Amino acid sequence: EVLKLVDLESTLFIIASKTFTTQETITNALSARSEFLKFLSSRGIPEAGAVAKHFVALSTNAEKVKEFGIDEANMFQFWDWVGGRYSLWSAIGLSVMISIGYDNFVEFLTGAHIMDEHFINAPTENNLPIILALVGIWYNNFFGSETQAILPYDQYL
Repeated sequence: EVLKLVDLESTLFIIASKTFTTQETITNALSARSEFLKFLSSRGIPEAGAVAKHFVALSTNAEKVKEFGIDEANMFQFWDWVGGRYSLWSAIGLSVMISIGYDNFVEFLTGAHIMDEHFINAPTENNLPIILALVGIWYNNFFGSETQAILPYDQYL
């Protein structure tokens, strides 16, 4: 849907995947690349090197990034020990920063730091992360709820 709304000639595609093997992400990336290449072909624009100029990767897997056609110089790397679900604070957060703006992203990171400090310093009875963890244990032990999900997702993310 989004590809129909943007100028493909001036669009920068950001592919964010720690392993560059996440099925949903790679499926979307392949679709975007296919539409981009069709667009170039329809305009008589040579495809050689075009993917490398219009796509960047946020990943730890340089080999897969290169296989996709993205120049390794256009790869924002982050540590492989960073869990994929917690990567927002690393280079993976680039798309969020672009979306909300640098100043708002700095505020976002500041808020995360404040919560880290709260977790370290707040007394247990007022410590929100500890309370949330204990509620999860309580639901697991007394209600048999084996999964807890906090999903602040939008289908377009």
